[in-house]
Amino acid sequence: MTIPRIRPAAEADLEAVRRIYEHEVLNGTASFEIDPPDLESIRERWRRAGQAGLPFLVAHEDNEVVAFAYALPYRPRPAYRFTVEHSIYVAPPWRRQGIGKRLLDCLVEALELCGVREIVGIIGDSANRASLLAHERAGFRQVGTLQNVGWKFDRWLDTVIVQRSLEPDTRKPPKAGP
Repeated sequence: MTIPRIRPAAEADLEAVRRIYEHEVLNGTASFEIDPPDLESIRERWRRAGQAGLPFLVAHEDNEVVAFAYALPYRPRPAYRFTVEHSIYVAPPWRRQGIGKRLLDCLVEALELCGVREIVGIIGDSANRASLLAHERAGFRQVGTLQNVGWKFDRWLDTVIVQRSLEPDTRKPPKAGP
């Protein structure tokens, strides 16, 4: 396999994004959704990212989308405007090849240009070692675990909260933000 390229997602990519995410919803514990969202729901996430001036990226090889990552505002209240929550998913045949790490690095770089200060990730299932390791390698630190907060596949699941500061000096005022 060759190394996929990373670029901003286009509307034409969203069906492939939906399929990648659907597989995780139906078979994995990274997402706590039970029913896969339809294409319009995925399109709405893509639109929300664009409206907020935030990246929605895809990794593609030979015109096939093999992974995606995006960020959305963390919470709607104005004080949170410098913080985003990100999501990242890689299609099963492309996992464990460094694509998630490269995609996450590109997402972080794009978020730095957006004036984001803090990136939060909510990792489904504390047993998701691959995601935890990829985030650690990308400079995220674990800041908490919410135990037994999700029920999926007939078992209780934790979520692990990770965070990366793009401006670690808390004495500095915010830059112009998203």
